[in-house]
Amino acid sequence: MATYTLSKQQARLFLLHHQKLTAGALLEGKQSVYDYVRHVGCIQYDPLSIAGHNHELVLQARIPGFTPVLAQELLYKDRLLVDGWDKNMSIYCTEDWPCFHRRRELSSARMLANTAVMSAVAGVREELRDRGPLSSLDLQGKEKVDWAWAPARLSRAALESLYFTGELAIHHRIHTRRYYDFAAKLLPAHLIAADDPNKTDEEYHDWYVLRRIGSIGLQWNKSGDGWLGIHQLKSKERTASILRLLAADKLREVRVEGVKMPLYMRSMDAPVLEAILADDQKPLTPATFAAAMAPLDNLLWDRELIRQLFGFHYRWEVYKPAAEREYGYYILPLLYGDRFVARLEPVMDKKSGTLNIVRWWWEPGESLREEMIPAIQKALSALARCTQAASIAFVPGVIEEAGLKGLENNLNS
Repeated sequence: MATYTLSKQQARLFLLHHQKLTAGALLEGKQSVYDYVRHVGCIQYDPLSIAGHNHELVLQARIPGFTPVLAQELLYKDRLLVDGWDKNMSIYCTEDWPCFHRRRELSSARMLANTAVMSAVAGVREELRDRGPLSSLDLQGKEKVDWAWAPARLSRAALESLYFTGELAIHHRIHTRRYYDFAAKLLPAHLIAADDPNKTDEEYHDWYVLRRIGSIGLQWNKSGDGWLGIHQLKSKERTASILRLLAADKLREVRVEGVKMPLYMRSMDAPVLEAILADDQKPLTPATFAAAMAPLDNLLWDRELIRQLFGFHYRWEVYKPAAEREYGYYILPLLYGDRFVARLEPVMDKKSGTLNIVRWWWEPGESLREEMIPAIQKALSALARCTQAASIAFVPGVIEEAGLKGLENNLNS
C-alpha cells in the first residue's frame, strides 16, 4: 500500500491545487464550470442568496470572469449539469444520472408507501402533461400532509416525490422556485434507460467513497459533513470500502505531520501530490491568488480537517440565533495564498446594485500588507461580478476599523 508523508503546508498545497484554488488553474467560460464539477463530482446548492448562491460563490472563486448565466445555461439549456441531490442539494454532471439509481429507488419505495401522496400523483402527472413545466404554486388543492421540515400542500408533496424518484427533473428556476417537467423530456434517453452501473452494494459504496474523497481532495475515515448524503454508508461500510479501494490502489494513504488520523486521496490525483513533494522549495501556490470562499465550498466540507490543516475554524452561523453568533449571518472566508487571512460579510443591495462589505475581521496575526492588495481587490471584484453588482463599497467605518486603507481603490474600475 502506497503511503505519503506530508507536512501541513504540503497538504494545504495539494488541497488548493486539487480544488483549483491557484492562479491560472482554470480558464474563463462554461467549459471550466463543467470541468470543475466533473473533477469534484458535485458542488452544493443552497437557496440562500445574500451575496450570490453557494454554487455561484464556489465557481466565482475559481473561474475568471464567472457570471451565474454560465451555470444556468449548463443546467437548464445545455443539460450537461443536473440540479439534484448528492451531498444534500447539489449540482452534478448529467452523465452521472445512472449512478444515483439506488437513491431514486429508495424514494420510489417511500412514495408508494405514502397513500396520501400516491392519491395525488396521477393528478400531478396529468397537469404536467397538459400544462407543464410547472411549479408547486401552479397546482391546485389546499389539503396538507406532513412533509420534510413542515406540513405542505399535498400537491407539492406529490410533485416533489416524483422529482425524488427521477420521474421529474428541474426544467428551470425562477430565483429559488423550481419548475418541473418529465425527466424523459429533459435528459438524454440513453441515460434515463441506463441500468445502475454499480451492481452490488459494495460496488456502490466504493464508487461513492472514491467520489466523495475526490470532492474534497483529502479525507479521513471519520464521521463528519464530508460524508453527508451517502445512502446506507455508515462507519462499518465506509471502512470496508476504504480497505477495498486501498487494496486495489484506487486510494492511497496520506500521513500528515501533526494529524493523528490517516487521510486518503484518489490514486489518480497522485501526480499533483508527487509534483509538490518533488519540488518542495518552489511555491506552487503563488501568494498572488486570493478568493472569497462560499460557506459550503468543497474545500470547507470537513471543518475539523480544515482546522487541523489550515489552523482556521469556520462555522456557518445562518441557523444560529443572532445572539449566539460569533461573527454573523452569512460570512465568507477569505483565502490568500495557502492560508485563510480574513472573514467578510458581503450584502447585496439589489435596489442600488451595490455589493456592500458591511464587516471585516482579520485572522489572528493577519493584517493588510501592500503586496496583498492586488489579489484581494481581484477577489472582491470577482465576487461583485458574480452578484452582478454595478459597484462594490465598504460601509462607513469598515475601512478604518479593519485597516483596509488602499483596498477600496480600483474596485469599481
